[in-house]
Amino acid sequence: MKILIRNLDRETTEQELKAAFEAHGKVQSCDVVKEKTNGLSKGFGFVEMPKPGEAKVAVKTLNDSMLGANKIRVKYAQDKADTQTKAQTD
Repeated sequence: MKILIRNLDRETTEQELKAAFEAHGKVQSCDVVKEKTNGLSKGFGFVEMPKPGEAKVAVKTLNDSMLGANKIRVKYAQDKADTQTKAQTD
């Protein structure tokens, strides 16, 4: 399951983000989104966890928790195609 993490401290590394989620299960991938021009964090990222049960626990536990200097917001990521389809039907 793909998970979206918002409000990341700009200094949070992929290793720190991955470690926070690994406390709740296996992490398949971890990515902190960065600016193309300067390589600095945009303040959000994605984590993929292969087991839905572990992902659910991670989302529930880590949402509104502190990571670095910020309180992060954690939720399930939606595919761009799903979002665009929904917008077209509304």
